[in-house]
Amino acid sequence: MHPHLDAEHEKLRERVRAWAEENAAAAAVKDDGVEAVAAAAKALAPLLGRAGWLKHLAPRPFGGAGETISLRELCLLREELARVAPLFDSVLSVQALGMYPIALAGSDEQKQDFLPALADGEKIAAFALTEPNAGSDVASLQTRATKRNGDYRLTGIKSFISNAGIADVYIVFASTEPAAKGKGLSAFIVDARSPGLDVREKTRLIAPHPIGVLALEDCFVPGAGLIGREGDGMKIALATLDALRPTVGAAAVGLARRALEEALDYSRSRRQFGRALADFQGIQFKLAEMATDLEAASLLVYQSAWMHDRGVGSKRCAAMAKLFATEAAQRIADQALQIHGGLGVVTTSAVAQLYNAVRALRIYEGTSEIQKLVIARELLK
Repeated sequence: MHPHLDAEHEKLRERVRAWAEENAAAAAVKDDGVEAVAAAAKALAPLLGRAGWLKHLAPRPFGGAGETISLRELCLLREELARVAPLFDSVLSVQALGMYPIALAGSDEQKQDFLPALADGEKIAAFALTEPNAGSDVASLQTRATKRNGDYRLTGIKSFISNAGIADVYIVFASTEPAAKGKGLSAFIVDARSPGLDVREKTRLIAPHPIGVLALEDCFVPGAGLIGREGDGMKIALATLDALRPTVGAAAVGLARRALEEALDYSRSRRQFGRALADFQGIQFKLAEMATDLEAASLLVYQSAWMHDRGVGSKRCAAMAKLFATEAAQRIADQALQIHGGLGVVTTSAVAQLYNAVRALRIYEGTSEIQKLVIARELLK
């Protein structure tokens, strides 16, 4: 048993793994066009909801699975779903990003209005923070929120927004006090049907994952759509990212575990020079390094999640978990591809798809470079 998990966690792992393997065909996107990927992602939300997996993204009083949101449970979900099908993980992870700000800082009325439907998969959420000129530098975002008679009008451009075009609800971050920069940011719940909201430039990442650009032009948001208070936006955004970073590491662990499994199977069956690849010392060294990286990544991820669940989590541990796990997963996927040789670079091969899926994890929710900055700053405090 994993040192940071108990018997109930392991039972959850078994259930999620069995379900994912049984339903893997639903996450297989044969047409890699933008609309096909978006349609597949949209269809998976209610499937994940009916299985009960999205309920782990909300507290029980608002349609959730437990009294509080357990990060270890989220990590298990992401690891096992990613291992079987990256699109399963994509849908759950973006739903988590959209739901967590409401669960963290929303009013009871907002939680009741949105979380149950999102936890059932009846509605799809999205997290709209990034802008063309404001990615890692959140304080530089240019989207403005102007208050008029108690309501708000949002104007600006949001880019690289996951679930753009299929989301029912967007969590949008905008400045209510531009002169205050980061301290002037606020968070809003924006209905996808709101006048003034337009989805443009829909595309997909190298792994099946729909993204797009949100254009907000005098977009109406009622006063009840403000999450927390004006000026809380930066705090809400960073708290969401800090909490969920270990789960990104968990997804990396799942992808890496599958890559190692593929490499082990292939090295046993593929014969060269009269013997199996697995009999060559060079291949054995690769497999040993991959397994060691995987074990270390798993320990960091679940230690960070365990600390968060105990109320003693830290930015440093969360950043370390994401940094090491995603970088290790890339090394593992690369070695798995190398072991497969020419077959590894065929776009339809499992290892090529895993390689592409891992690559994005080193960028979103804070690049590896940003994680290093976070770790260093925490060390130097």
